[in-house]
Amino acid sequence: MSMLAPYASHPERSRGRLHPEPERDIRGPRNIFQRDRDRIIHSIAFRRLRHKTQVFISPDGDHYRVRLTHSLEVAQIGRTIARALGLNEDLTEALCLAHDIGHPPFGHAGEDALEQAMKPFGGFDHNAQTLRTLTRLECPYPTWPGLNLSWELLEGLAKHNGPVSTPGWALAEVNDEFDLMLGEQPSLEAQIAAISDDIAYDNHDIDDGIRAGIIGIDQLLELPFVASRWEAISARYPDVKPRRLVSELTREQIGVMVNDVIDSTRTRIASVGVGSVEDIRDAGVMIGGFSPEMAGRERRLKAFMYRNLYHHPTQVEAAARANHIVAGLFEAYRTDPAQLPPEWLESLPTVEPQRSRHIADFLAGMTDRYASDRYREIFGETD
Repeated sequence: MSMLAPYASHPERSRGRLHPEPERDIRGPRNIFQRDRDRIIHSIAFRRLRHKTQVFISPDGDHYRVRLTHSLEVAQIGRTIARALGLNEDLTEALCLAHDIGHPPFGHAGEDALEQAMKPFGGFDHNAQTLRTLTRLECPYPTWPGLNLSWELLEGLAKHNGPVSTPGWALAEVNDEFDLMLGEQPSLEAQIAAISDDIAYDNHDIDDGIRAGIIGIDQLLELPFVASRWEAISARYPDVKPRRLVSELTREQIGVMVNDVIDSTRTRIASVGVGSVEDIRDAGVMIGGFSPEMAGRERRLKAFMYRNLYHHPTQVEAAARANHIVAGLFEAYRTDPAQLPPEWLESLPTVEPQRSRHIADFLAGMTDRYASDRYREIFGETD
C-alpha cells in the first residue's frame, strides 16, 4: 500500500471488532481492513447480488448491470480516488463492495413494498438492512454472529451519507451494541465510497438505458455537460457510429467527475485545515465530494435519469409487478409461516414486531429469481 495521508484510516489504529479474535497467521498477512474486504467478498449476501436488480428488473440481456457488477464498478472508482488522496484503499473498497448488500429483490420497487409492509413494525431501510445482514444474519463463524467486521467499516456503512440523528430500529440495534458515533461525520473513506456510488450509477445507468432503447443519445444532448463531451468525442471519431461512442462518453464523464472529486476534496482538506482522522469527523461538513459546479451538473443528470429512465412507463410497469410480488410474499408468510423454509421457520419469533422483522429479513435476502419462484409456488402466478 502507498503511504497513507495523516487523515486516512490506518489499520493499526483501528478501533477493532466487537468480538475479539485470535491471531491466525495461517490465514495470511492481511490487516484488519483487508480481512473486512475479503469477508464481504466471500459472503453469501455478496454472492446474491448477482441476481438482484440494479435498474432493470430481471433483465433479458446478459449485458445489463446488476447489484454485483455495480458494486464492483463502484469499488474500482473508489479505489482510484482513495489512491490519489492517500486514503486507505482497502477500507474504501470494502465499503464500496458492501454498500448495497441490504437491498431486497427488485431494487427500489422491492424496497418500497417492504417499507410499506413493515410500517406497523418499525419500517424498512436498505442501508440499515446492510448492517443488520453483516452483523446478525450472515453467520459463517462458529462463535459469534455476523462477519465481525471492523468498527471503521460498520461506521462507514452506517453514515456514509453523513451523520444520522434519528436512526431507525435496525440501525439503532447495531449502534446500541457497538457505538458507531452516529452524530459525527464519517471517515473520508466512507465519504469517497458514497460519491463513487453516485458516479458509477449516474453514468452506467445511461449506458444501460441506451442499450435498452429507453434513452436516446439525442435526449442526452439536452444536458450541456453531456453535450459538450459528446461533441468533443464525435469530433475525435467522426467516422465511428454513435452507438459505439457511448462507452467512450461513459469513460470520459466518469473521468471528469473523478478528477473533480479529487481536486475539490483536496481544496476542502486545505481550507478546513484537516490533519487527522479526528479532524475529518469533527469538520461539521462533508469533505469528500464534488465541486459546487459539478454537484449542480450531477443533480441535473439525476433529474434527467428519473424523468427519462427510472420513471419510464416500462419501468413503472415492471416496478408495479415487482411490488406486487414482494407485498404478496410478505403477507403470505405472515398468514401462513409454515411456508417458510425450515431453518427460517424454526427461528421465527412468536411476538411482534420481531416476527414480522424476521420475515422481512428473509424477503430482503431473496434474489429476483428466488422471489419470483416462491411467488409462483404459493400463488400459481407471476404477477
